[in-house]
Amino acid sequence: MHRKNAAATITVVKNFDCINALRALGEENRLRILHLLMEHKCSVTELAEALELTAYNTSKHLRVLKDADLVTCEKQGQQRLYRIAEGLQQHLRKNKNTLDLGCCLFRFDELELSLNQSSA
Repeated sequence: MHRKNAAATITVVKNFDCINALRALGEENRLRILHLLMEHKCSVTELAEALELTAYNTSKHLRVLKDADLVTCEKQGQQRLYRIAEGLQQHLRKNKNTLDLGCCLFRFDELELSLNQSSA
């Protein structure tokens, strides 16, 4: 399914649990985590320090994002590195950093601006 957005066509994500995705994307710290993971893989410690959260809270947020299939985890030695899930990454690349769940759009290209405004 496609949806027209301005002059661009955006593909709607199929086989995606919208309820889990909306729950995960509805919290500012999880959006901040996704924003950092869009740049590179990170450990819980790196994310916690960058976002000024406890490692415990960061882990809880990552679990919600992982349960919603938005992030994946890979083990490197003793450390676990998190990154944006491949399917989401491909979808965002293909759709100019826009996630279309069918019921709503998330514009990840505008995420940094809105996060900076809310933290100011």
